[in-house]
Amino acid sequence: MADQLTLAFDTSAAHCAAALLSGDTVLVSRVEEMQKGQAERLLPLLEEVLSEADKKWSDLDRIGVGIGPGNFTGIRISVSAARGLALSLGIPAIGVSALEAMAFAPTQRDQTLATLDARQGNVYIQFFAKNGGALDAPSLCAEDEIQAGSPPETAFVVGYNSTFLAAQLEAEAIETSPSALIIATARIAAARAPDGARPAPLYLRPADAAPPRDPAPVIL
Repeated sequence: MADQLTLAFDTSAAHCAAALLSGDTVLVSRVEEMQKGQAERLLPLLEEVLSEADKKWSDLDRIGVGIGPGNFTGIRISVSAARGLALSLGIPAIGVSALEAMAFAPTQRDQTLATLDARQGNVYIQFFAKNGGALDAPSLCAEDEIQAGSPPETAFVVGYNSTFLAAQLEAEAIETSPSALIIATARIAAARAPDGARPAPLYLRPADAAPPRDPAPVIL
């Protein structure tokens, strides 16, 4: 629909981001950098975005949400919010990975590698074709393993350490921004046909926190 109203948001990294689209037109886009506090800030931010566009929750046709990979807590915050809003409003919620949004944001002319920092010398990666379709599944690997496992004819690298990785692959680095990524998330969600599935977190590594070694206390 030309006037379909899509609200997308993401808290999978050190930010709280939202974008509101009418059809393919961006009405409002907001990104607030923050290391913590996304759980408290997300819904007020969404209220502000809707108010700025003079829209109400009941005007929405669908929700788009970033599902990661990224910060475990941040992903849970946004995915849980998307599920709750979709249920209460009776509209679909569409999950979009950060890697897919990265590959969508640049003007693609050929195969693209999207990368995200996974810390400790590791990266999340996924290769995308010229038409934006995924060439493989998202994965976690060491930075120095990318060259050996990369598909041929990869022309562009976008995301974490893109300049270095592009040089390794004899490709071109493309810059992006949190603002471009949340708008890309909204556009992907707006264009994707709902399949009835609820958005689910995209976790590619175990949580850093480990369970305590001491036995749990006995509750009398």
